[in-house]
Amino acid sequence: MCGILALFGLQDAGPLRKQVVDAAKLLRHRGPDWSGVYCEGSTIIAHERLAIVDPDSGDQPLFNEAKDIVLGVNGEIYNYTDLQDELEERAPKKHKFLTKSDCEVLLHLYAQDGIDFLSKNEVCGMYAFAIWDKKNKTYLVARDPVGIIPLYIGWGSDGSVQVASELKALHKACERYEEFPPGHVLDSKTGKRRLFYTPIWNQPTPVPTQDMALHTLREAFERSVISHMMSDVPYGVLLSGGLDSSLVAAIMSRNSQRRQHTGPAAWPQLHSFSIGLKGSPDLKAAKEVSNYLGTVHHEYVFTIEEALDALPDVIYHLETFDVTTIRASTPMYLMARRIRATGVKMVLSGEGADEIFGGYLYFHKAPNPEEFHAENVRKIKQLHLYDCLRANKAMMAWGVEARVPFLDRQFMEVAMGFNPVQKMCKDQADKPRCEKWILRKAFDQPGDRAYLPPEVLWRQKEQFSDGVGYSWIDSIKAHAEKLISDQILGNNG
Repeated sequence: MCGILALFGLQDAGPLRKQVVDAAKLLRHRGPDWSGVYCEGSTIIAHERLAIVDPDSGDQPLFNEAKDIVLGVNGEIYNYTDLQDELEERAPKKHKFLTKSDCEVLLHLYAQDGIDFLSKNEVCGMYAFAIWDKKNKTYLVARDPVGIIPLYIGWGSDGSVQVASELKALHKACERYEEFPPGHVLDSKTGKRRLFYTPIWNQPTPVPTQDMALHTLREAFERSVISHMMSDVPYGVLLSGGLDSSLVAAIMSRNSQRRQHTGPAAWPQLHSFSIGLKGSPDLKAAKEVSNYLGTVHHEYVFTIEEALDALPDVIYHLETFDVTTIRASTPMYLMARRIRATGVKMVLSGEGADEIFGGYLYFHKAPNPEEFHAENVRKIKQLHLYDCLRANKAMMAWGVEARVPFLDRQFMEVAMGFNPVQKMCKDQADKPRCEKWILRKAFDQPGDRAYLPPEVLWRQKEQFSDGVGYSWIDSIKAHAEKLISDQILGNNG
């Protein structure tokens, strides 16, 4: 995970090098480990690196052997070894990898398949990137299908096109800017953005009717979590004690000795992290799960005053005034700082499960499978505006990467590809059942095979900002009313 800022389209970008580098420094919280800059001809790519995979040789921008293709990327490619093997089969000895970075494979896929490489290859990961093709004098910009990684695009008065991981890096240099849409690629040859991948959950087709075997769902999610554990630095898991984060922690705990990239930096035991006000539901539940799984648990208690003091910084980093997002991001922002102090740079988190499986309580009111599925799709398509934005920017404010295995491309194809009747909050006899029933049931294993204790597996959903302590919501409302009167609000409405 990193921060990128790229500028394209000028005849000579050289005079703007310092301006771009200074703007990229506004992203250094995202990548405090190293800075890299490519500046030649009409292009500048500046990169602020958070080193997680291949810390020694994976500095960016990345180049091919001829140094005529340049890549600046923010993210992780979880199936990069499979993609490398496929490249070798298709073009033996053609592609020489210069680093052990998981992201370098994007360069070689582009060299092999051109501008359509994302459509021709199953790239599983979270990413936002810019590629400069020096030979053809063209560039390519793309963002992952869900929008896990933030990306923005702006246009300067000088005719330049700029992309950045956060808006603050574009604000001064661009006349206008906007979010770069998830799942899209921008090709400079046409100047147009287009979808490069249409997932099964975003196609105008009938609602899936095939039933899902519990073991198939369980095994698909296990594969996703394990793939997300690749790391050459210490890692952990965000643990609220609810279903989603607890399942992630359970699978990580079972597989922490068998993951990729085990090395001298690897910890032999999983570390878990939780935060809440004193006496909050999340702290109690997380401790129970930690004791059951045997994780090294870190429990952080924050005060209302600490959270209120952090609000201006949270809004600065999140770049939104959305009330629910800011409310939920503040405890996460405080926790990220404490996590970074332990030496951990990467954590897994449970975002996305509620959208995929209908975990919010209002899903009990879904009148039929078609509307249940349609609401799943609507919620997933909005994740980049809310939960993904929160998880990424609140954690990256302190240089901690949050990975979200529920939003893995391959897992989502499974989880959104079966009959939503199995997800509904009532069975076929119209008898009520718990939200996310099929996910709970898939991991409801007996005896020694149990992933979680029953009281956790079947625990009702808590919103994150509720679970950290109910008084946080009341306090932030009182704080707002104290600072902003009805008269002030009316004058600025």
